[in-house]
Amino acid sequence: MTVARQQVVQARRIVVKVGSSSLTTASGGLDADRVDALVDVLAKVRSGGEKEIVLVSSGAIAAGLAPLGLARRPKDLARQQAAASVGQGLLVARYTASFARYGVRVGQVLLTGDDTSRRAHYRNAYRTLDQLLTMGAVPVINENDTVATDEIRFGDNDRLAALVAHLVRADLLVLLSDVDGLYDGDPAKPGATRVDEVRGPADIAHVQIGSAGRAGVGTGGMVTKVEAARIASAAGVPVVLTSAVSVADALAGRTTGTYFHRTGRRSADRLLWLAHASTPQGALVLDDGAVRAVVEGRKSLLPAGIAAVEGEFTAGDPVELRDATGRPVARGLVNFDARELPRLLGRSTRDLAQELGPAYEREVVHRDDLVVLHP
Repeated sequence: MTVARQQVVQARRIVVKVGSSSLTTASGGLDADRVDALVDVLAKVRSGGEKEIVLVSSGAIAAGLAPLGLARRPKDLARQQAAASVGQGLLVARYTASFARYGVRVGQVLLTGDDTSRRAHYRNAYRTLDQLLTMGAVPVINENDTVATDEIRFGDNDRLAALVAHLVRADLLVLLSDVDGLYDGDPAKPGATRVDEVRGPADIAHVQIGSAGRAGVGTGGMVTKVEAARIASAAGVPVVLTSAVSVADALAGRTTGTYFHRTGRRSADRLLWLAHASTPQGALVLDDGAVRAVVEGRKSLLPAGIAAVEGEFTAGDPVELRDATGRPVARGLVNFDARELPRLLGRSTRDLAQELGPAYEREVVHRDDLVVLHP
């Protein structure tokens, strides 16, 4: 067993994400045998009491298709939300019944983008999930597709799983698909080779990543899984990407799927939230000197380095920091309302303090509340 796979076996708190195509038939509706097969593995892994499982599960919209007489996933938002409303109840009921075979309770946790973009909601989500695990339950997390909008359009449960892995301080993230790992080409065609380990972006620079699942009921595909693996590994959480049928082998440390090594250290919750879960409420355009100070020098952003203000925001909101070409270079929590900033631009904090008072002798974005965006 390799060192990487030993880390899989040693992981105590594990987040497992499963997609719609691994739980349902191509025509919609839950496949009870598939759900039971996944639960059999997860229940066995946690049976000794040494490991905790958090399950991020897609499938609500897909599960609602057949009961509503829909032949395929609808394109309009209203019918997607209706399918999610019917399907979410079926999904959690199926998990409840399946885990009950092992005397394990599940707790449903529905999240929206709002819950990961508002810091108070983010902290509350952690407390709920941690308490469920402490009490021996398995949290079953899904995006709240009944009321979500962009979340449905972009099929973001892979990204959500990466954020949840950091949120609950997981030791491992397992992304399950209908393909047994990342391949350097189309796995359905001859000659494609599975990538066993990824230590950084250079290892997959040559990989052609597809975007569609085989079953046609999901919205993620390999693109979102690789991006989720990048987010998690950069935050210090290793990732295994494999197929649902190979989950037992993966969790046992066998060489299956693709293992993404950690590429960074665990960062403060607010910084990962800021980089990957926040929704910028506006933008600040920086001059060249300010871009260098923020990106290379990791300095705070001062009024003197801001060339323009865009959007409507209030103090404490996340904003995007852009260079003169409009390219986002960082995100940060702003210390002023949008309406306050125009008269501060290009001026030193000392001058502002003398004219407007000591409250204006401070950074527009403090370096502790700022994260640089890497391409």
